[in-house]
Amino acid sequence: MLKLCGFAVSNYYNKVKVALIEKGVPFEEEQFMPSQDAALLARSPMGKVPFLDLGGGQILTESQVILEYLEESYPEKPLYPRDPVARAHLRELITHMELYLELVARRLYRGAFFGGNLSDETKQVTKTDLEKGVRTVMRLAKFSPWAAGSEFGAADCAAALHLPLVQLATKTVYGADAFGEHAGKVEAYVKMASERPSVKKVNDDRKAFMEARKRK
Repeated sequence: MLKLCGFAVSNYYNKVKVALIEKGVPFEEEQFMPSQDAALLARSPMGKVPFLDLGGGQILTESQVILEYLEESYPEKPLYPRDPVARAHLRELITHMELYLELVARRLYRGAFFGGNLSDETKQVTKTDLEKGVRTVMRLAKFSPWAAGSEFGAADCAAALHLPLVQLATKTVYGADAFGEHAGKVEAYVKMASERPSVKKVNDDRKAFMEARKRK
């Protein structure tokens, strides 16, 4: 059986978990925190999560690689369109959303979620970069009603987890939603996605994980 390795607060871990649930693929979970420990590096070369243990010594790292492996190996419930151009556009949307939006907003997470200090320079540079990311994502996304069109797919496995974090981080740091005039549309999408059983499951597991950590 496949084993998903990581921890329930990671949005990239949860991205893969949503895909597994949507596809109905049986899997187990094994908790790992990112580290440079030799035991983890033996399974994940960068010490990152998530990674997927396929069994027999076979490991896959990087959430997008894992999603595409799942699509090829378990095509019965597709998360990608068949048309090559449409598939490429879906990958394009995920790439822009992660590289130019979520990973940019990640610079704020220490201050927004963990009580760290952020310099004025970091805030300003990040705000400028986020404006570019929002512009490109809103140009590429459809939200009709799902991120890439009428069907829930791989882009939603990412968007349903990434977009709420971007919103929360920017509201906390700047007092305003990064999506600006598009905030209402994104909020409606996030609410709809959060009600989908797969996304609700990972959100509930994340909350349970955080509560358990607080009690320790």
